Amino acid sequence: TQSCSRLDQKPRLRSLSRSLSRSPLSISIPSQFIFVCLIICGCVWKRRDNMNFLGLSLPLILLLWQWTFTTGSERHWTYAGPVGQSEWPEHFPACGGMAQSPVDIVTATTQHDPRLVPLAPLGYGQHGKVPFSVHNTGHTVLITLPDWMGVGGLPWHFTAVQMHLHWGNGSPGSGGSEHTLNGQRTAAELHLVHYNSELYPNMSVAKTQRDGLAVLGILIETGEEANPAFWNIVNYLGRIRYAGQSVSIPAFDIQSLLPSDLGRYYRYNGSLTTPPCFQTVLWTIFTETVKISHTQLAKLGTALYSSKEEDINLFLMQDICRTTQPLNDRTILSSFPLESLKVYSVGEIAAIVIGALCGCIGLVAIIFFLVKTIRTPGKEPKQDVALNTTSEPGKKEDPVPTSV
Repeated sequence: TQSCSRLDQKPRLRSLSRSLSRSPLSISIPSQFIFVCLIICGCVWKRRDNMNFLGLSLPLILLLWQWTFTTGSERHWTYAGPVGQSEWPEHFPACGGMAQSPVDIVTATTQHDPRLVPLAPLGYGQHGKVPFSVHNTGHTVLITLPDWMGVGGLPWHFTAVQMHLHWGNGSPGSGGSEHTLNGQRTAAELHLVHYNSELYPNMSVAKTQRDGLAVLGILIETGEEANPAFWNIVNYLGRIRYAGQSVSIPAFDIQSLLPSDLGRYYRYNGSLTTPPCFQTVLWTIFTETVKISHTQLAKLGTALYSSKEEDINLFLMQDICRTTQPLNDRTILSSFPLESLKVYSVGEIAAIVIGALCGCIGLVAIIFFLVKTIRTPGKEPKQDVALNTTSEPGKKEDPVPTSV
């Protein structure tokens, strides 16, 4: 059931697959840069007396340099395959950092921080009449959020940017969340992304700064009943089946997607869970899960493609979750004391069950012994009474008359 934890684990011929997977553009960008630079330098040397030409050539070289590295940073990546998770650090160096996300939250090792206050969604319910935009990015389904939405209760004011989902293959029991609790995945996970608008002008700048982003993580489980709030998203998936497609949907109450208790959560410093994996995220993972139906989960796992409509080979958008990363020297904080959330191990649960059974058996044995003890002396007095009614000491019985 831990589908995302098994991603990208098969060995492969890296050099061959890497060469085949790279597009001609991505392979030839450095050589193109050198080739164009040589041409420009040759022209500059030929027209070295023309300073105007030299002045125009230098900005051209700088623009080409910027284009080269910008294109490289936008390399296509996948969750599995030639540019899958194990290859991310090679193409996106931050993905190999020491403060990556997601992580496994071991509840017994978290530390209570009384300074963590309940979070306060700002404007989540004030969606107005402006429609939301839903996008199939090829990696997830993403909903852009208006800039009047934000979240309070954090060190700075954070403005909402977008929300997106992570899931497995859509089948019952398949793990699709990115964060895990004591090693256990839930069916899916919702992320609401905000940027620090108190310190930075926009998301592009903030995502590269250490205190630039704040993401709310909501773990999702499945049940029999559908979640009405999630129909606002799921009902429109059929209109963005292929990567690159977008659709406008009616605005709705974003807060209806959140758990009711926003005061119990875990907090740690981490990263974006997808490339470029910048380590600039203040994570909040709520302890209370949200439930959707099996049907709603199945639609997530079967309605979308990570491929474009014109692609020859179409791939379903499944198992779009990163494996958990080492915690290293980070500490996960909790907004509540550990005593209020006792987590028992398998051995402790087994000991409790066996102890309860032994206690029940012992209680039954004691009750049986007491009942038997009470009943046994009660029979002898009844026999004495019967004897006393037929023969009393010192009294002669009347002779039995004989028939005449």
